[in-house]
Amino acid sequence: MPFETALTKALDLRVPVVAGPLGRGTNAEFLAAMANSGGFGFAALMHMPEENVSEELAKMNRVAKGRFGANLTLVVDQRKRLAAALEAGVRVFSMWQGDLAPYIRIIKDAGGLVFWTVGNAEDAAQAKDMGVDFLVSQGRESGGHLVGVAPTMSLLPSIVDAANGVPVVAAGGIADGRGLAAALALGACGVWMGTRFVASTESANHRGYKARVVAARASDLVETKLYDSGWQDSAHQVIRNSTFAAWQNAGSPPTGQRPGEGEAISRFPNGKPLNRYDVAAPWDAMEGDWEAGPLYAGATVQLVHEVKPVAQIIKDIETEAGAALDRIAVLRTG
Repeated sequence: MPFETALTKALDLRVPVVAGPLGRGTNAEFLAAMANSGGFGFAALMHMPEENVSEELAKMNRVAKGRFGANLTLVVDQRKRLAAALEAGVRVFSMWQGDLAPYIRIIKDAGGLVFWTVGNAEDAAQAKDMGVDFLVSQGRESGGHLVGVAPTMSLLPSIVDAANGVPVVAAGGIADGRGLAAALALGACGVWMGTRFVASTESANHRGYKARVVAARASDLVETKLYDSGWQDSAHQVIRNSTFAAWQNAGSPPTGQRPGEGEAISRFPNGKPLNRYDVAAPWDAMEGDWEAGPLYAGATVQLVHEVKPVAQIIKDIETEAGAALDRIAVLRTG
């Protein structure tokens, strides 16, 4: 069935599905696969050294033909990365965890669109006056770093009510077409998914990380602030691994006293050591002890049973959502 929402119209999509930033898992091939399948993806600029942003975005542009957005995490000054992204032609930005106002002015002056990830209705109520184009309502079921204060089923309608007409995209606890149908029923214009796309063929996440997502169940997840090097005091949801187990067995000591602190488990592509407790998730070319890094995942691990190509994931979502909405229509008509 065809979908027509504020999201599909603004981004020229076939299906109202957005892939959230996956760190180094979001590469040019993944973004192109999202665009070619009728969805949309965001590249995480936080993990790119400032001096590399232009080069990395140029490659993404060549492969994905500019059909992607950039994500800015505002726990650090992102003005240089924003300038590089605008210079590269990016005009769709998502932001969170910081003061958006200075960035919004720059993006809007350049003719861009602004997505803002929020976790409460109070923030949502400010979006229209701030010039935000889309809100992303992040439920607490999400993987990765968290701002949501409640589960999606209760948080999403409260944010839709508070948004003063700003369209809302639902994030957290959604991995298939049934979730898309539910989000639309609750007032969203589309969905924002991460965990499902980590376990996609095209994502540049480590194959072992993908396998752990497929094998995991909700009982394997933990909300913690353990992986804090580079992003302190921010709760995140991950799959339990050897680093978490060793820290827990040591009595959960504070930063500075944790087992293996300062120990290099691998190296970044530029040769810089990647230490235990760093926020960087394992990527496909990562060598060393990849399993010791944060394995970000949300409650939708319950719904991810195999690694699939992006095109198949999007097609399945489209088919499942259509069937779910048809069932609802039948219930209404008797």
